[in-house]
Amino acid sequence: MVEERAASFGKRSIKASAKLAGLKLAVSMCDLTTLEGKDTPGKVAYLCRKALQPIEAKYDVPSCAAVCVYPNMVKYARKFLGSGTGILPVRSATHGQDARATIPLIAAVATGFPSGQYPLRTKLEEVRRTVADGADEIDMVIDRCAFLAGDHAKVFDEIAATKEACGAAHLKVILETGELVTYDNVRLASEIAMQAGGDFIKTSTGKVSPAATMPVTLVMLEAIRDYFFATGIRIGMKPAGGIRTSKQALAYLVMVKETLGDDWLNPQMFRFGASTLVNDVLMQIAKQVDGNYQGPDYFSLP
Repeated sequence: MVEERAASFGKRSIKASAKLAGLKLAVSMCDLTTLEGKDTPGKVAYLCRKALQPIEAKYDVPSCAAVCVYPNMVKYARKFLGSGTGILPVRSATHGQDARATIPLIAAVATGFPSGQYPLRTKLEEVRRTVADGADEIDMVIDRCAFLAGDHAKVFDEIAATKEACGAAHLKVILETGELVTYDNVRLASEIAMQAGGDFIKTSTGKVSPAATMPVTLVMLEAIRDYFFATGIRIGMKPAGGIRTSKQALAYLVMVKETLGDDWLNPQMFRFGASTLVNDVLMQIAKQVDGNYQGPDYFSLP
């Protein structure tokens, strides 16, 4: 039933004016990401520049929500972006009023990304150091070994401890749904992450296949909805990995609207983990505005 419902969101008819607004919204929700062993300060600066202005100003496209990098690269992103005036997600009964972040936030993966197989003390020290270097957000990975072994209390305690170590930074909890096997496990892991203090729940590291899928994301969105009904607290959502086309992005936005409503249709409450998605969305925006496609060579690589 989850898979049938998720498939239906891709069949909605979207008018041209709404499509253009949706594409621009998708750009504003993207966390531009580079998580490679060959990352350099120059590549991070390049990514920050693209996040600040993804396309020519004439298209009136907002900046991306954030750049997502390894902890060692945070200081270079902070040097390029300065003190920043981005808008952080809000874990409360209220939500931000401005859907556009003027300066992208800096997100960093931590806690032994992507495996999570590190001692807790090492994970927490990595988080504290990364926040001290200037990270606005921490994307942590849960201990899937503990979860699959049934030690849910350990998973909860590690998330809670990581949240405390984040200080003023916000916490995205990566479930790595491709390793959780069942939808029931995805639902349970989502509930644990929210109850332990996560500001966002996130599907994947992007290093495991399958990564984000619409059925898995729907299960997580429904968990967020039920948690909101029970507590009045809004939790954000971030599908990451495998979302590559503007058509997919629009289907995800339809799913968010129909499951959670307009209060989640902003960068404070919903993000895409993106590396290749942005250019396809920008190509579609140019088509909508100019009436013809630009070639891929007209867009800088993410």
